[in-house]
Amino acid sequence: MSAACCTPEDPETSPSGQNPADPRSTDVDEHDAPAPWWLDRALALPVLAGLLLAVGYGLEWTGFPVPATVVLAASLLAGAWTFVPGALRRLIRGRLGVGLLMTIAAAGAVLLGHVGEAAALAFLFSIAEALEDRAMDRAKHGLRALLSVMPETARLSKLSGDVVIPAAEVREFDLLVVGAGERVATDGVVAEGRSSIDTSAVTGESIPVDVGPGAVVPAGSINGGGVLLVEATADGRDNSVTTIVRLVEEAQARSGRRARLADRIARPLVPAVLVVAAAIVVFGFVVGDPLLWTERALVVLVAASPCALAIAVPVTVISAIGAASRFGVVITSGAAFEQLGAVRTVAIDKTGTLTRNRPEVVEVVVAGASGVDVTAPGLRQQVVALAAAVEAGSTHPLAAALAGAVSPAARLHASDVIEHPGQGVEGVVDGVRISVGSTRWLDVGGIAEEVSALEAQGASVVLVAVAGETIGAIGIRDEVRPEAAEAVAILRSDAVEVMMLTGDNRRTALAIAERVGITDVRAELLPADKAAAVEAAMSSGATAMIGDGINDAPALATASVGIAIGVGGSAVAVEAADVAFTGTDLRLVPRALRHARRGRRIMTGNIVLALLIIVVLFPLALFGVLGLAGVVVVHEIAEVVVIANGLRAAGGRRRAARSR
Repeated sequence: MSAACCTPEDPETSPSGQNPADPRSTDVDEHDAPAPWWLDRALALPVLAGLLLAVGYGLEWTGFPVPATVVLAASLLAGAWTFVPGALRRLIRGRLGVGLLMTIAAAGAVLLGHVGEAAALAFLFSIAEALEDRAMDRAKHGLRALLSVMPETARLSKLSGDVVIPAAEVREFDLLVVGAGERVATDGVVAEGRSSIDTSAVTGESIPVDVGPGAVVPAGSINGGGVLLVEATADGRDNSVTTIVRLVEEAQARSGRRARLADRIARPLVPAVLVVAAAIVVFGFVVGDPLLWTERALVVLVAASPCALAIAVPVTVISAIGAASRFGVVITSGAAFEQLGAVRTVAIDKTGTLTRNRPEVVEVVVAGASGVDVTAPGLRQQVVALAAAVEAGSTHPLAAALAGAVSPAARLHASDVIEHPGQGVEGVVDGVRISVGSTRWLDVGGIAEEVSALEAQGASVVLVAVAGETIGAIGIRDEVRPEAAEAVAILRSDAVEVMMLTGDNRRTALAIAERVGITDVRAELLPADKAAAVEAAMSSGATAMIGDGINDAPALATASVGIAIGVGGSAVAVEAADVAFTGTDLRLVPRALRHARRGRRIMTGNIVLALLIIVVLFPLALFGVLGLAGVVVVHEIAEVVVIANGLRAAGGRRRAARSR
């Protein structure tokens, strides 16, 4: 049966025996679709058991009892071989499972002379196990097939000419030659050439993106009409695509709260059922009809087996997480998936999240600091060059804007750089301490009026200080994402509260918030303040935090669900998050919440159905209303229904596509 039902011997490995935490343990052959059912070797024994069972019953009904018994015994052996050895191995290790209940029930039926019922039990249990395994494989296949977007080979640019190597052997800093229509072998940055790339298979974004020198291209994206020279920023075996697969496989290996609830119910049920069955047998000897009550004890063993309960959640979680990954949402655990479905408040960072993450320098103001001639030619460029030098190693989006505003010839080098999250950065340039940061950290000096004007225009202001004295201010504006207002409107229509958390000044934050429709704005926050705001919001319900930078990491870790936006986000933010979006389209947020809410409803329905089956079948078995064969049929049909219901969670991908 499933991992949850039968308790796998090695929970740290996937069903294939690999460690899901190691993306290098995957290769192309293992991502082929499951074989057709008529070629599936796992179905061979159950199908054989079914055929022999039919023949045996046919011989029995036509008056050939001895041949019938032989054929039914063969059917029993074929079906039992799929679960009895595993049940015995787990019993030796001190683990009880549903397979043990079925083994005892089948053995007891044989001892009582009911070989046909034992064969029916073994067949139905084995076929349900095989179907469940196929359902699990099918649910996982969509995720594993994601690796098929990766090319098998890559073309490297060498001094001696182009060389073709296996894509897995690409290393960071290699120069890839990507021709028209070819896939990018790993994450990289365009070093030369201009084209458009299609990232729909990885990020879910259907519109091709124009790229040129300096543009980031993700692994698996398809190049358009031009030829690109791409510098690899990740190894071929450790890029954004393999990371997606690793994260989701790790998620599938972990259980959510409902999974743990199902496990907590199922695990004690197995020994409890054994105790109840033993008590029924003892009762039979007391009242003087041990044969009758032993038969009923065997039927009770089957009726009260919690297999459907144990698989109620895992199939749903695997299906839903796999489907989410295919439309650009990577959910790192079953618990995160469940929490995502409970979210009623969403906190969103501003810079790089609500905005396009392509900020540009729009204005430079020079302060009249001592020893500074504000009329000196090139002084504004010097202020920007100093700021860019200190911010060169920062992952903050504003750092990219500063770097882009300085020509290669004018760039300076900073040493001893120290970053103060939420405040700024300082370093040494030509022996002088340079500080670059927000107006909360550095004194605006005599340019307060100019700074206020920039902020009123929606620009973020960065102050530059030399030896502690402010020499200028740089206005940087990042345009709002075109879909941000729509995403916020959808969230609010779904009764989800939205608030903005930003370290930027309040005036700039309000200007951006007004454009996207957010009324709850918390500005000028340090990372700890963001975390505190999220914690306060969690007191009234599950809260998601959405961000992409180092400043957001504490809040992402504090939230019920931390969501990191985009594969280009800070590694710290991605590690702190529970959910990562491979794309940057904010409409993924309401889409993911709806998908998770539906998954929660399916999980809850599965648990209720599985418990209801036990509650109904137990008295029917105890009082002899249903015999062994009848209980087995009802129980295994219910199990198939639970599996089919869980697989419905994968339907979110199609609905997500239609909602675009």
